[in-house]
Amino acid sequence: MSSTDGSGEQLAFIRETVRRAKPRTWRGAQLADDLPVARVLVDKGLLHLDQFFDYAVPATMAEEAQPGVRVRVRFGARIVGPGRREGGELHSGFIVERRADSDYAGPLAPLAQVLSPEPVLTPALLRLCRAVADRYAGSLADVLQLAVPPRHAGAESEPSPPLLPPPARPEPGGWARYPQGPEYLEALAQGRSPRAVWTALPGPTWPEEIARAVAATLAAGRGALVVLPDGRAVARVDQALTALLGTGRHAVLAADLGPKERYRRWLSVSRGAVRAAIGTRAAVFAPVRNLGLVVVWSDGDSSHSDPRSPHPHVREVALLRATEENTGVLLGGLSMTVEAAQLLRTGWARPLAAERETVRAIAPRVRTVTDQDQARDAAAQAARLPWLAWEVAHEALKHGPVLIQVPRRGYVPRLACGRCRTPARCRHCGGPLEAGSAGAPLDCGWCGQSEAEWHCAECGSFRLRAQVVGARRTAEELGKAFPRVPVRTSGRDAVLTTVPAEPALVISTPGAEPVAEGAGYAAALLLDGWALLNRSDLRAGEEALRMWTAAAALVRPAEQGGTVVAVAESTARPVQALVRWDPAGHAALELEERAQLHFPPVSRMASVTGAPNAVADLLSLVRLPEGTDVLGPIEVPGGRGEELERALLRVAPGQGAALASALKAAQIARVALRTADPVKVRIDPLDIG
Repeated sequence: MSSTDGSGEQLAFIRETVRRAKPRTWRGAQLADDLPVARVLVDKGLLHLDQFFDYAVPATMAEEAQPGVRVRVRFGARIVGPGRREGGELHSGFIVERRADSDYAGPLAPLAQVLSPEPVLTPALLRLCRAVADRYAGSLADVLQLAVPPRHAGAESEPSPPLLPPPARPEPGGWARYPQGPEYLEALAQGRSPRAVWTALPGPTWPEEIARAVAATLAAGRGALVVLPDGRAVARVDQALTALLGTGRHAVLAADLGPKERYRRWLSVSRGAVRAAIGTRAAVFAPVRNLGLVVVWSDGDSSHSDPRSPHPHVREVALLRATEENTGVLLGGLSMTVEAAQLLRTGWARPLAAERETVRAIAPRVRTVTDQDQARDAAAQAARLPWLAWEVAHEALKHGPVLIQVPRRGYVPRLACGRCRTPARCRHCGGPLEAGSAGAPLDCGWCGQSEAEWHCAECGSFRLRAQVVGARRTAEELGKAFPRVPVRTSGRDAVLTTVPAEPALVISTPGAEPVAEGAGYAAALLLDGWALLNRSDLRAGEEALRMWTAAAALVRPAEQGGTVVAVAESTARPVQALVRWDPAGHAALELEERAQLHFPPVSRMASVTGAPNAVADLLSLVRLPEGTDVLGPIEVPGGRGEELERALLRVAPGQGAALASALKAAQIARVALRTADPVKVRIDPLDIG
């Protein structure tokens, strides 16, 4: 027995000695004398490979192979004999750590190449990406693809400009209209980290107010980051910052800059040469040094949710970053989301809003009318407008342009049977049929096939009616009603940035409204409000109000004759909030209703979508936290004839991390079991029906 015990102790000692021995490579290459092991994140993006791998550092790469740099490594190779290996493809990766030893006892593969000595993955950025991956049940490699732009050797070879000294503290400017505005700026200028939910006043001044918040942060010697939903908003804030601070103090990070220019600007931020960055979605990861303020504008805009895995939302990434780096937060918009209202209710942030008297003085007058009201003359009938809307537009055109918001692009994007109102569907895939222009054949919105001889499957009728009329059809009808007035359209195919101050009809889809030069629009007509309110989505009311306030904010104040006509049911809660211009009150009521129903953000939720057998397979494998509610699965539209199901998983506050971890483990188990059909997992989905 003693000899057996002694043999066991000796064996354990040998194993520990081998494990901690100096690493060696397959071919005995000379290794770095100091810290010869590089822990590498391989850019594979697969959940079951979401870990670090150890590689040997050759002596020739010892100086350049530092934490944060890009490298190339062989992955998947196997040993077939002494000094021999086969297979293994080259993959990119990042060194996250240099070590003296490895937990792996066998020979290590050497680094194949140091792509660049530029340390692009800072420790702070690595921690943030790890936190985002864990929150959204994704892989660290996938998050890094969103956070670090592709390398451009030419940009890396150029030196960044020197860091400019901090600017002077800005005057309050437009912030003086908010009771807590000057105090918030002062806190930033003193280097503190105030957190606020900002309900911005209507009008064109919000870019200047963001610029002043950034200037106050820079004056304290700290960095600032501004994330906006689209390029037009970025351009407006860029112009405001340049006017206030001059050039060289901020970098614009936008996808349309081209790979070299965007990477050059990103490097100026990473190197600390520029302390302020603004941009769209991916800019939330910008490695700003000594970050003191994160601004997210219009956090309810769907553009802030990344369509790529693991689908992080800018707002949540900003909040994670603010907690990790102890930064100030300014979550602003013309409207307010229930998530922002939740931050106020819990005391995590403070409200930053104007007094009611100030709001009434600046906001336009809002009137409501239903689209069922009968028009009173031929012109109104031709324009497809209720009398009040036609009258307001006719009068406003004497003083300036009129904005007309239409919920859908195209000509007639949704059709139904003219007799029984059954939606017109494609015979091949079941997708919705659309009309591209007057007299054109019907096309499927999913598969694109034409339908020349449609008839209703329910009643046999050949007559069609429009469920929703698109922007192009509206422009055509209004052109007939106002024959001598210019008509301009702004939508996905061609988005206008600004329009002249002269009288004109500007037809726009939500989110594409151009800014009117001069005093703003004389009036705005918000058509087909029912199309926004009647969507089967928990966020339908919130989203409708956000789109309406964004358009109405471009209209002149009521004292200057500015009028908004909302063609929607006047008793609906979002319509009433628009009339009173009270988005904060609407968000508070929505939050209270969500709390009663135990829906997000009061709870945490995940959606699981895929083929029925795949969803059932994942649900059978996942070890959900105690008390998880499983809603469904139910059939959901898949497009192109796919049969899909979705299940919603709901947990109490504080269990979101456990839910994400369980779903990630289940997905890894499905890979190990070689399950074929994929399942899409989305944490905090925007659309939960």
